[in-house]
Amino acid sequence: MAKACARHILVKTKEKAERLKKQLAGGADFANLAKKHSQCPSAKKGGDLGEFSPGKMLKAFDNVVFKKALLTVHGPVKTKFGYHLIETIYRT
Repeated sequence: MAKACARHILVKTKEKAERLKKQLAGGADFANLAKKHSQCPSAKKGGDLGEFSPGKMLKAFDNVVFKKALLTVHGPVKTKFGYHLIETIYRT
């Protein structure tokens, strides 16, 4: 079965997610921004979600992690939790 490792930043508004994405594009450190801004418990680990299989996350999240380009920040992706910036580290 496929597996992937990803990290994310979860915020309440699309606008905040877009501001953070611009900072990342300008060279800001993903882990530092996640620790400072993410509202997910994974923030303590720089947004690292570890390795997981398809179906463990929400569909919109899985669509990015298992279908979009690796090592690229995608989003904002809206879920019931808020807006995510997602970076897939690897897939197997």
